[in-house]
Amino acid sequence: MAALPTLYLQGFAFWSSRLPGWDVARAVIRGERAAPEAPAPRPAPTLLAPTERRRAPDTVAIALEVAARACEAAKCEPRELPSVFASTHGDLAISDYMCTTLASTPKLISPIKFHNSVHNAAAGYWTIGTGCTSPYTAISAHQYTFGTGLLETAAQALAEDRPVLYVAFDIEAKGPLATVAPSRGLMGLAMVIGPQSTPGSRGLRLGMCTDAPTNPTSDAYALVQDNALAPCFAFVEALARDEHTSLALALGEHSALRVELV
Repeated sequence: MAALPTLYLQGFAFWSSRLPGWDVARAVIRGERAAPEAPAPRPAPTLLAPTERRRAPDTVAIALEVAARACEAAKCEPRELPSVFASTHGDLAISDYMCTTLASTPKLISPIKFHNSVHNAAAGYWTIGTGCTSPYTAISAHQYTFGTGLLETAAQALAEDRPVLYVAFDIEAKGPLATVAPSRGLMGLAMVIGPQSTPGSRGLRLGMCTDAPTNPTSDAYALVQDNALAPCFAFVEALARDEHTSLALALGEHSALRVELV
C-alpha cells in the first residue's frame, strides 16, 4: 500500500489515571515535572445530563472527557464530526458483573448495566451529549486496536474529505477476566484528523509497513504500561516532544501502520 496523502492532526487530548490531562502528560514525558503521586479520580462526563452522568460507566467518562477536549483544541463543533471510537476490551468491569450475576442470580441483572455493556456505549453517549447525528464507528482489534482505529479514521477523513474525531480508551479489568484480558487504570486519547491544515496542526503521513512496533522510551511509560491502550504511547511521546519522526503501530502479527509526523 502506497503512503496516503498528508492528513492533519487538528486537535489532541490525553488523560490517564497517573497523567491526568495533556498538559500534565506532555510535561512529564519531557521531564519538565514529576508525575502526580496518586491516581486522579475519573473525569466527570459533564456533557451529559445529571441522570445520564450518574449512571455512566468509566468507559463513557474517559471517552467523553478526551473527545470533548480534542474538539476544543481543534476548535471544531462536536455535533458536526463523524467519529471512530476504539477500545481493546470495552467495559470489562460491566462484563465481569454480568457474567457473575448470570452465573448466580440471573433474574437480578441490571437493565442499566446491560445497556452500558455494548461496545458502542461510549459512542452512543457522545452522540446524546453533543446532539451529534453524524455517523460513528466502534472498533476493537485486541492489542492492535489503536493502530487499526487510527487507520480507519484516516480512511474516513480522506474518503469524506472532512475532519473525523478519533477516540481510543480502555479501563481497568475486574474479576476473572483480568487474568485473560489484563488492564489497569483508566486511559484515553482523542484527536481530530482532517484533510486540511489548520493553525497549529501537525502533518500526518500514513502507510503500511512490516516494521516492528516502535517502543516507548520515556520514564512516563511506566505509569501507563499496564493499561490495554499502552500501545498508543510511542505516538503520544512523539507528539509531546514535538518530534518530526516516523514510528510503527502494530496492525497485526506481521503488519504495521507507519506514521510520519511532519
